[in-house]
Amino acid sequence: MFFRAAWSLVLRKRGLGMRGIHSPGDTAHSKGKMTPYTSYHAQRSYPMPDEPFCTELSPEQQALKEKEKGSWTQLSPDEKVALYRIQFHETFAEMNRRSNEWKTVMGCVFFFCGFTALLIWWQRVYVFPEKPITLTDERKAQQLQRILDMKGNPVQGLASRWDYEKKEWKK
Repeated sequence: MFFRAAWSLVLRKRGLGMRGIHSPGDTAHSKGKMTPYTSYHAQRSYPMPDEPFCTELSPEQQALKEKEKGSWTQLSPDEKVALYRIQFHETFAEMNRRSNEWKTVMGCVFFFCGFTALLIWWQRVYVFPEKPITLTDERKAQQLQRILDMKGNPVQGLASRWDYEKKEWKK
């Protein structure tokens, strides 16, 4: 933004505007007329663009621009708004207006979460192998009983929490 403002000042000191460097009539290789170049850029941090929003005016807009040169008390509020719209694309209130972009973002987030859930479900059903036999409840119970029978880690481990006389866990 700083560079744009500094460049604009340099061009104005030389007597050139932003369009003074290249004009639509000074084309090097084209035979026809070029479309007009517009560098309109307005936002809250840079509210005064170098060029007006409308560069090619209709006959009604040209008549309104001629009327603008006179007294502004003779202009109606609608004409003042039309003059503003020739110069600027949006008002500050329109620039600060909330957009509904969050709905699109949230829709995309939910779509991709749902797609991921479907992909995980598909992998569990068709890709991953079945659970090994050692993870069944019966096998786990047998493994626990074997650890207790072998009195594995009797000081601080599972065997220290098992009462061998009552055949139940200590309370």
